Amino acid sequence: MAKKNKNVNILAEEKLKNLYQLQLINTKLDEIKKLQGELPLEVQSLENDVIKLEARITKLEDEKKDLDAAVTKYQSDILESESLIEKYTRQQDDVKNNREFEALTRETELQNLDIQLAKKRIRETQVKLEKKDETLKASEARKEQKKADWEAKQQELEKIIAKTEKDETKFQNKEKRARKKIDTNLLVGYDRTRHAYSNGLAVATVERDSCGGCFSQVPPQVQLDMSQRKRIISCEHCGRILVESSILETTVNEPIGEES
Repeated sequence: MAKKNKNVNILAEEKLKNLYQLQLINTKLDEIKKLQGELPLEVQSLENDVIKLEARITKLEDEKKDLDAAVTKYQSDILESESLIEKYTRQQDDVKNNREFEALTRETELQNLDIQLAKKRIRETQVKLEKKDETLKASEARKEQKKADWEAKQQELEKIIAKTEKDETKFQNKEKRARKKIDTNLLVGYDRTRHAYSNGLAVATVERDSCGGCFSQVPPQVQLDMSQRKRIISCEHCGRILVESSILETTVNEPIGEES
């Protein structure tokens, strides 16, 4: 029975070591990401702005085409009305009675009204075209500025990524190896806790009798249980897994997760 308890202790201690080692690796990756700051978000935001402005410009250009087509249609209507007026004028010379003459006169007047209306529509449409032109030019200028800002930020981000890419890849590989040592249920809880806090800390050491995550006091009895490493213990205030800072003291001065 004593041998079985010893194995259980070793298993629990191994789990704690693996979890803490994963936390150290993730913390290092978080530090690398912090070097990029808000740049990834800024780059994405500027790219989205450029895409939206391009869509707006395309829409404005389509609307301009529709307005141009409307002007062409009104001009065509005017020509057609003028042609009909000429026709009715000629027919008036050959009418046989006043009724026919008056009918042609009414048709001529209607065509003149249509011409006036078409000219009014043309003026209104040309005003709309001028406004569309102004909006289009402003949108194009804004797009070019946003595009320039986007490209500048992208280059800045690429320089930072180039500097940190080697370290990031190295620690990502270490993370993959470290996660393989931990069972699925523990990983689910670890990831859930990590994502719940902005500092990404799911495994905290106890320093000066306090949780390294939320800084709440850790009772002496809990610290005693931790020192025995028989089971995984979580902070009763924040839910983070608690470990002794000395749990990895044999590798504290060695690269995290380094393979020989």
